[in-house]
Amino acid sequence: MKTSSTPEGESSAEDYPGTIGLPTAPLPDPIGKNIDAIVALQTKSHRDLPQHQRFVEAATGFFGRPMFLYGIMLSTVLWVLPNVLPEQWELMRFDPFPFEWLQFSLGFGSLLMTIAILIKQNRQEQLAEQRAQLGLQMNLLSEQKIAKLIALLEELRVDLPMVQDRLDAEAEVLKQATDPHMVVNTLERRLEEELAQLQQQEKSGEQPSGS
Repeated sequence: MKTSSTPEGESSAEDYPGTIGLPTAPLPDPIGKNIDAIVALQTKSHRDLPQHQRFVEAATGFFGRPMFLYGIMLSTVLWVLPNVLPEQWELMRFDPFPFEWLQFSLGFGSLLMTIAILIKQNRQEQLAEQRAQLGLQMNLLSEQKIAKLIALLEELRVDLPMVQDRLDAEAEVLKQATDPHMVVNTLERRLEEELAQLQQQEKSGEQPSGS
């Protein structure tokens, strides 16, 4: 009798034919909580969408499929053929050359598709900005926590009698939480100085130092 070495509750490669047998393990609890939080944010953003926004995004998703391209090509061919075939075929020419109605239809359809794409991109940019703000807040919080840990370690190093007490200048700097306003102001000032230096070199005909 063949016994399985896969622990109970875990899936193996035999359960999914055609897939590569990769080792699986349950996710750690913090990672699972992070995934649940991300899924909850995505679900909330989708649930808060008004009905007309969902319709526009569904139509925009259809515009990006190959079937839509094939449909446009087939429709154009079926439109043009009756208007260019010889008259002995006895087909009604409802839009003879230069196909003014076809041009109007394509132009109007392109306008609608462009607006729909812009609407979807606008919402995606808002979601991306929210994620960027969340990421910035989490990074600042992590930086503050790391600075606090360094400060606690420095206090512990001073209090422990078996550890040599010495001044660590780098640790003294790192245990202070970084001020984001100071970083932005310093970056802007350095950029302005660099641009001013490049402009001065261009006026004097000198080559930039980095070239």
